[in-house]
Amino acid sequence: MRIEIATLFVDMCETVLDTSIIGRARRAGKLDIHCRDIRAYTLSKQGRVDEAPYGGGFGLVMQTEPIYRCYQSIVEDMGAKPHVIYMSPQGKPFTQQKAIELSKMDNICILCGHYEGVDQRVIDEIVDEEISIGDYVLTGGELAALVVVDAVGRLCEGVLADESCYTDESHYNGLLEYPQYTRPPEWMGRKVPEILFTGHHGNIDKWRRQKSLENTLNKRPDMLEKADLTPEDRAYLEEYRFRQQAQSGWREEE
Repeated sequence: MRIEIATLFVDMCETVLDTSIIGRARRAGKLDIHCRDIRAYTLSKQGRVDEAPYGGGFGLVMQTEPIYRCYQSIVEDMGAKPHVIYMSPQGKPFTQQKAIELSKMDNICILCGHYEGVDQRVIDEIVDEEISIGDYVLTGGELAALVVVDAVGRLCEGVLADESCYTDESHYNGLLEYPQYTRPPEWMGRKVPEILFTGHHGNIDKWRRQKSLENTLNKRPDMLEKADLTPEDRAYLEEYRFRQQAQSGWREEE
């Protein structure tokens, strides 16, 4: 996979992309990630890439031409049109399913806005979709772009040691992940569940599935509406809800 980030802050992006799993994957040739400085494509002698908005208002708007020239350079280098994403608070919410979808693409370009955003005309001309990482506003699209690159990149072949490294995680299968434990076996009076020491993989898998269902019900019950649940899952949830209600009733009586 090749990912291009069009930004005014290359150093900011490279600092993050050069570390941890994504950094190792880049050095190993598993991910081909580049950061393009939009400012390098301006025709302004002063290096300007923004102007005051038509109609008045505060702030500055990034101009069409530097962005479009940057985009053309990316297309030329790739030899094909990439799937272009504009990071925007107006975009559709970024989800694990979207990360999976993007990880299957060959070429992606992420456009990072700044100031008051980007001239709408260049969005209409080159952008395939707008994506948001939440209902809040950042000073620029770089942090949001890095979130997308991390979520997408780790799903690409060879980046993680094994597919199970991400298929068991929260959101991948529509549920939250089960709780994790490591040494020591007891800490502050809290013990690791005995079943995890048994070595019986079938029972451990069953326990983890049940804990995943419990976590989802307790923390994100809205996810259960779309989750692919088996009859066994539904039966366990009914049993778990009954136990919760019974325990709640006992507490009230006490």
